[in-house]
Amino acid sequence: MRRRASLVLLALAVFCTALAPLLRWYAYPRLAKIPPSQYQEVVLEAKDATLLDYFGGMQPKKVDKVTIVQTLKGNVEASREIEASAGKDVVVWDALSYVVGPDGKMVSQIPERYIFDAHTQDPVHATGEMVDGDPVEREGIEFKFPFFTEPRDYLYYDAQTRTSAPIHYVGPRTFRGLDVYYFEQTVPWTKVPMPKKMPIEGIDPATIEATTGTTLWYTAKRMFWVDPVTGAPVNGEQIMEQEMRGGIAAAGEGGKLTAFAGHVKMREDYVRHTVELVSANRAKVLALHTYAPVGLATTGLLLFGLALWLEARGRRSRAPAGVSPA
Repeated sequence: MRRRASLVLLALAVFCTALAPLLRWYAYPRLAKIPPSQYQEVVLEAKDATLLDYFGGMQPKKVDKVTIVQTLKGNVEASREIEASAGKDVVVWDALSYVVGPDGKMVSQIPERYIFDAHTQDPVHATGEMVDGDPVEREGIEFKFPFFTEPRDYLYYDAQTRTSAPIHYVGPRTFRGLDVYYFEQTVPWTKVPMPKKMPIEGIDPATIEATTGTTLWYTAKRMFWVDPVTGAPVNGEQIMEQEMRGGIAAAGEGGKLTAFAGHVKMREDYVRHTVELVSANRAKVLALHTYAPVGLATTGLLLFGLALWLEARGRRSRAPAGVSPA
């Protein structure tokens, strides 16, 4: 009976030991990925900001609040089309940043299509990749960091300048009870395209620079508190300025007008929701990547030891009794 039990335990030990690396190196890369149908909405606010009054003499003024609604919507059909040629799981996010002034009127809206590897978050270049209708070819990450983010600098894509630059790892932090990595990126003053959708109907931003000589310039300090397990930012802030220079802006101080200046932060209810969501996803990723493989490997070793112990006891009980010396 003991021999049969030891064989069963040995079989279970082999099964657990074999399943542990299978979960870690086969199942984890295939299961830990961004779903193609994901939908996410975040509301950000810049309080006590400066905003160009397009309807009041084209002059900057202080406002109580500017709201930015950022949506990310997974395009499943486009993902499947690209996966057929890419040979890997691909996510297509149709993103929209919609900026609203204190009066509820639209200030600007910038659509994006971001295509990336569902597991590594590396960009995938395909037809349709764009920012505000302009074809782009991203380098580096955007919106989300990789699973098991490392404490190092990453290349991060800035949609305003259409360029990539390092986002610097500053150090570990604690945010709402979570151990996170803190990153910063400073974008120097750069001439950028004007949004194609302007608050005043009939204005074609493509012709503004050509006919008036006015250009749009932008600088920002970007800050992320990132959960290193999921790679998801649990909080994001941005100190941003935009200026219109030359042409119609020449009458302003130094030949420029402030189009926007403010400290953009996630609204508190969205911060709480994001922390809860990331905490739940963190547990799932750790279970697949660490807890289950380590638990199975440990269980396999314990079962193997128990099988050997039962086999040894069984052999001692079956051994003939020794003969006493004369």
